[in-house]
Amino acid sequence: QAVPAGSHVRLNLQTGDREAKLPDNENGRSDVREERRRKRLGKVDVDSNSFTSQELKKALAKMKENEKAERKVSTLFLKQKVRKKFRPIEQLKEEFEKLNVKMETDYEIMVKLIGKFNSSASTLDEKVAALYDLEYYVHQV
Repeated sequence: QAVPAGSHVRLNLQTGDREAKLPDNENGRSDVREERRRKRLGKVDVDSNSFTSQELKKALAKMKENEKAERKVSTLFLKQKVRKKFRPIEQLKEEFEKLNVKMETDYEIMVKLIGKFNSSASTLDEKVAALYDLEYYVHQV
């Protein structure tokens, strides 16, 4: 049996019947989220006993299109939100250079540590310290 979109459906384990209920809040009005879901899914013909495969395919395609559109909107919103919170690393490097602070990436630090380890001028203690530091950075990667 077809039921309207947004209905609450359950299986009664005692009787084996499937039950459906339209969602209502205290005021007798439908929940806002359920109304959005109904708009997204479109009108459902509850009087028909079955649907053709073509009708089901069209409804599924419409649902997929709506889902893709919603994802695009939420992705764009998320990107804008992230851009407001964070700045590009190039901009941060420029600001740190103005403050006479050298900012190094993990890669640059790892290259220096490998150089220190391979250097013949380094003492044994410096090489051991370089290996410990390198282990820390490699573990993060």
